[in-house]
Amino acid sequence: MAVTRRELCSILPAVLIPAILPTEAIAEQDKPMPSAMFPFDKLPIRTPNNAQIREVLKGKLATGESLEVHETTLPPGGAPHAAHHHVHSEMWLIREGIVELTVNGTSYHLGPGSVGFVHSNDEHGIKNVGTTSATYFVVAVGPGAV
Repeated sequence: MAVTRRELCSILPAVLIPAILPTEAIAEQDKPMPSAMFPFDKLPIRTPNNAQIREVLKGKLATGESLEVHETTLPPGGAPHAAHHHVHSEMWLIREGIVELTVNGTSYHLGPGSVGFVHSNDEHGIKNVGTTSATYFVVAVGPGAV
């Protein structure tokens, strides 16, 4: 019985990954996050593309979904990256400033207290269109969020 390259490519990961990764590492990846608190002054900060990003959490929920939360501060005119799309869904909770959230070519201006949401694979981008810094939380849920 001959095996095609396509069949071999789909079989190899199932055979090789358990052999390469220790069983504990695989179990740890599937383990849900415990309840936890995240003091703001202890959050790690990174600064790509003139943005200040505070990583809050990354992990799996007990129901199996991946979850990632971070806070971003953008200078006036700043954007964290170009418009893009991905499998997971995202929600923005605007704390300060005015941002423009563009979803599938339609732009919306959001201010403090506003919330934006994009469904899986919708093309989206966010930009600070105000004259002061804009700060917002991002909540990403679904495959690829971690």
